[in-house]
Amino acid sequence: MTQDDSPADERPSKSQQKREMHALQALGEQLIAMQAAERARFPLSDELLAAIEETGRIRSREARRRHMQYIGKLMRREDLDGIQAVFDSLEREQLQRDHAFHRLEKWRDRLIDEGDDAVAAFIEDYPDTDRQALRQLIRNARRERDQGKPPTSARRLFKLIRETAGL
Repeated sequence: MTQDDSPADERPSKSQQKREMHALQALGEQLIAMQAAERARFPLSDELLAAIEETGRIRSREARRRHMQYIGKLMRREDLDGIQAVFDSLEREQLQRDHAFHRLEKWRDRLIDEGDDAVAAFIEDYPDTDRQALRQLIRNARRERDQGKPPTSARRLFKLIRETAGL
């Protein structure tokens, strides 16, 4: 057996083990911070779910720290690839929602800035729009912007656009 083949080189260092343990604890913290409905999408064992629910009842700082170590230990037995896949899916969904909201914000700004041309284009894309309410909100939003008032009508316009788009 040569120096390169020693068993000590094959297993991770103690520092590496600690980093992995902290990463699992951080993943556990993310799961704890989620709502129960979101957490239900993850492939988690009953034991881990019980430990996550238990976390809410722990008040002592030291007890919470020890409990997080326990959750990290339980995380070692979980399907980490499956959990990461659900996290990736949630992230993609959030990104899609963000892009949709940005598109709607652009529509709102365009409707306020361009007026009738933009209204015609918006109605072409969304024919079920309440035209009268749309035009009224655009007029009010312009007036508020010109007078330097808070954008109450612009918010209402965004809400109408969002409801029309079905988001």
